[in-house]
Amino acid sequence: MNAPVFPPLFAGHPVTSGTDPFVQACDAARQGCDAGLVTYDLGPHQLRAAIVFAPEVALADAMTILPLCGVGFQNALGALAPPEVAVHLRWDGEIRVNGARCGALQIAASDSDPMTEPDWVTVGLTLQFWPDDPEAGHIPDQTALYAEGCADIDAVALLEAWVRHTLVWINRWDDEGSGPIHKEWTGIAHGINEQITINDTYGKLLGVDEKFGALLRKDDDTMLIPLTTLLKDQ
Repeated sequence: MNAPVFPPLFAGHPVTSGTDPFVQACDAARQGCDAGLVTYDLGPHQLRAAIVFAPEVALADAMTILPLCGVGFQNALGALAPPEVAVHLRWDGEIRVNGARCGALQIAASDSDPMTEPDWVTVGLTLQFWPDDPEAGHIPDQTALYAEGCADIDAVALLEAWVRHTLVWINRWDDEGSGPIHKEWTGIAHGINEQITINDTYGKLLGVDEKFGALLRKDDDTMLIPLTTLLKDQ
C-alpha cells in the first residue's frame, strides 16, 4: 500500500498498530506540533485518521471545523462512490451511508471555554470499510462502506480526498465566512425535522444556528445546544 500524499502544509504520520490516530494527534498538538498534521491508521476493516488545526478564532467559532470536515468528507466520498450512494451527516458527527451509520467524526480542543481562542483543534474520523464482526451486517441501522456498493474505493485515495476537500472548505471559510458551509451542511444533514436524541435530550431537530448549534424542540420549548458540548476530553 502506497503512503498517502497530501497538499502542501499537511504532513502525514502513520500510527503504530493499536494506536488511536485521534489520541495521538491530540497528544502531538498538546506538545506543540504544527497545524496540518494528519495521523492515520489504514486497517483492514476501518479507516481512522485525524487532522490538527490551529484556527485563529474563539472556540465557539472554531467549532465550525467539525461540520466543515464533515462536508469535506461527504464531498470526498461522494466523488469516489457510485452516484447512487447517499452520504449524509448527523449533527453529532455521525456519518450515514444509504441511511445507516457507517462512521463518525469527533473533535477535541486545547480549551473548553467558548470565548477563548484555542491553541489547537483536532478532528478525528472513523469509517467502517468491513464489519469487525461478521454478524454486524444483521445489526439494524449500521453498515460498512463495502456493503453499500463501494468495494472499489481505496482507503488511501479516500483519505487523500478527505484532506483535499477539507482544505477547499477551509479556504472558502477564510474567504467567505461560514455561510457556504452552513448551506452545504444543511443540504446533506441527517435528522432535521425528525425526533432525535442529543446529549440525552429527546426532541425535534429544527436545524442549526449560525454557529451550528442544534435547535432542538422539546414539548413547547426550543433549546440551543452548542457544538462545544461535543468536545471530547483529551
